[in-house]
Amino acid sequence: MDANNDDDTDHVLAEVGPRLRRIRKERGATLAGLSATTGISVSTLSRLESGLRRPSLELLLPIARAHQVPLDELVGAPAVGDPRVRAKPIVRHGGRTYLPLTRQPGGLQAYKVILPGRSEEPEPRTHEGYEWVYVLSGRLRLVLGEHDVVLGSGEAAEFDTRVAHWFGAAGDGPVEFLSLFGPQGERMHVRARPTRSKDARS
Repeated sequence: MDANNDDDTDHVLAEVGPRLRRIRKERGATLAGLSATTGISVSTLSRLESGLRRPSLELLLPIARAHQVPLDELVGAPAVGDPRVRAKPIVRHGGRTYLPLTRQPGGLQAYKVILPGRSEEPEPRTHEGYEWVYVLSGRLRLVLGEHDVVLGSGEAAEFDTRVAHWFGAAGDGPVEFLSLFGPQGERMHVRARPTRSKDARS
């Protein structure tokens, strides 16, 4: 095991609690009020903010919706170096753009991904790791093993990347989504309980 990867992941996750507390207080919300809105217990919210509860997509999504903020604002990059220096987008073949949201090497990596609206033939691939995706705008086609689903704005999926997978825009318009990738797989991820078993949506 790579101890540096563990340290990087712990640092990213440790930043989530203080950020949750800051955003809640900026909006004048109480733990009780946020609990009523999200359906998450006050004790769980309190433990999240204090760092005693490990954050998961299942918990962060309803909190992001309640505060009306993008998910990346809750899991943003830690303040390392000059905050005025932004990471350069990575443009790959076919016009796919990846904007890094984390600045430290290794460990949990977050990206904002922009895919052009064009028809592509799926080319599923596999690799070690575990991934979350959350659609910000547009419609995302996800081919995952034998499943072929379309996710709309506000929908999410999570999966083991050892299962053959592929992303593409569903339709003529572009799609933007967040990708949180853990190279160490499930060891780095607290699984969100799926609400639908028939496909990869959560």
